[in-house]
Amino acid sequence: MRKILIVDDEERIRELIKMNLELAGYECIEAEDGEEALEKIKSHSLDLALLDIMLPKKNGYEIAEDFIKADIPVIFLTAKDSVIDKVKGLKLGADDYIVKPFESMELLARIEVVLRRKGKDIDEFNYNGVKINFSTRAVSVNGNQIEMTAQEFSLLEVLIKNKNLALSREKLLETAWGYDYYGDTRTVDMHIQRLRKKLNWENVIVTVFKYGYRLEIE
Repeated sequence: MRKILIVDDEERIRELIKMNLELAGYECIEAEDGEEALEKIKSHSLDLALLDIMLPKKNGYEIAEDFIKADIPVIFLTAKDSVIDKVKGLKLGADDYIVKPFESMELLARIEVVLRRKGKDIDEFNYNGVKINFSTRAVSVNGNQIEMTAQEFSLLEVLIKNKNLALSREKLLETAWGYDYYGDTRTVDMHIQRLRKKLNWENVIVTVFKYGYRLEIE
């Protein structure tokens, strides 16, 4: 399980991020100021750090170098959205920069990209006899290979990468099909039914009433 440090002086924000990351399968550590964040480097083996910039004691810019030296990828979380602030953060060696407020899906996607770039991502997914390899796009159920279309696999990948999050049909179209929603969402329903049947996931891919779907993983 990948371990992520969340550094923000607002408890409400930390808890919201933590809730969404834990639902997605990450282990989370928290710190409320820069000095506490630096202590976490010594006491935990971290895979990534989410650093707010405006922190008490030592700000995000001041502590970022310590994380980078420890080979811990850094994503800045901040309300600042000027180009100068972004350039400063990236020049320090940060891997990404996301401006508050942001959607959970966007944060998860950025974390996934950074971990993949750093070679810290998880290439396989296993659940109740279903095994998925994201590199080879191979899918098996209880050892038996399952044929899937490219679109079915793309939809499955989006559901897995955002597991336990409710995703609207429009958002699934946008992320799995790669375009904004302008037409009928019934194509999402059709593909969901195919995935449920092929993977025996009738009770795993859950319908969210009048909204969309959620991949429910314990």
